[in-house]
Amino acid sequence: MIKDFKCFFITLTLLFSTLASAQILTVNGEISDDEMGISLIHEHIMVDWIGADSTGYHRWNRREVVQRVLPFLEDLKKHGVTTLVDCTPAYLGRDPYILKELSHLSGIQILTNTGYYGVHDNKYIPLELQKASAQKMASHWTEEFKRGIDGSGIKPGFIKISVNNSGTLSEVHEKLITAAGLTHLATGMTIVSHTGGDEAAMAQIEVLKNMGVSPRSFVWAHAQNGTIDGYIEAAKYGAWISLDHVNAGDLNNPEKNGNIDWYVATLTKLKDKNILQQVLVSHDAGWYTVGETNGGDFRGYTNLFTELIPALKKHGFSQKDIDMLLVENPKEAYMLRIKKVQN
Repeated sequence: MIKDFKCFFITLTLLFSTLASAQILTVNGEISDDEMGISLIHEHIMVDWIGADSTGYHRWNRREVVQRVLPFLEDLKKHGVTTLVDCTPAYLGRDPYILKELSHLSGIQILTNTGYYGVHDNKYIPLELQKASAQKMASHWTEEFKRGIDGSGIKPGFIKISVNNSGTLSEVHEKLITAAGLTHLATGMTIVSHTGGDEAAMAQIEVLKNMGVSPRSFVWAHAQNGTIDGYIEAAKYGAWISLDHVNAGDLNNPEKNGNIDWYVATLTKLKDKNILQQVLVSHDAGWYTVGETNGGDFRGYTNLFTELIPALKKHGFSQKDIDMLLVENPKEAYMLRIKKVQN
């Protein structure tokens, strides 16, 4: 009896240890979902537009990038933000070493990614990788998850891909979403896809469903280019609707309009449709542009807090609604968990 009790106690302890284990993977390692806090789910620290055949760590000075970006993260921290999801993919300026240094200096948790960026005629995917099978792509992405990126030991916390804004996926782009589905099934990482309109979102969701991967694992990035009907359809399948281009414009120049009014109107409609619990918001802001003097123009990460949230509250949004968008939904969306279609 005592032996059985000890075995039961050990089993119970292991179970609770597993349930309490870290669920979000940052550049500094795992954290629990409750530690994610207020999160911006689609931002950029740095981007290099030169193309996959020419980019690489030799293209930028890490110290200069860190010095340029750090004040923007420090400003962001004043608004209570604890986590930033950096969506710059491989061959487009992803540098885990910079992200880890900025996380250390700013105190903000940062997530990086694995995956390939397919838009612009696959300019940001090396030719040999374009020819690779979905299985080979997934194998490399899974290896980065297990061992880290480029020998850094820094691991991705999600998958970032991109496809053309079309209802018909090209051969390469169908491989990208297939590889993302395979990687999700192996790791539990969420799939974030630079998508655009309704048709491209539905095409990817259909691929995932046919693989047995739940659309709950899929973030429709740049969904602001879609429609309310598209959002309703995606939400029906459980996908995440990412409205990730909050921009107040130039407040000192009324001719340079922002999109705050659009966000208020759209989020109000989604709240009325009772699908706010599947919506994510962010700026798609930054970023240090490699090759431009001092990194070029840098759009900060605070319009959501200084402009959008006050406007939402004026239109009846509660603090609970705001917390859903910035705390509850992000941790649910980015939690490491394999999500399969339920029969």
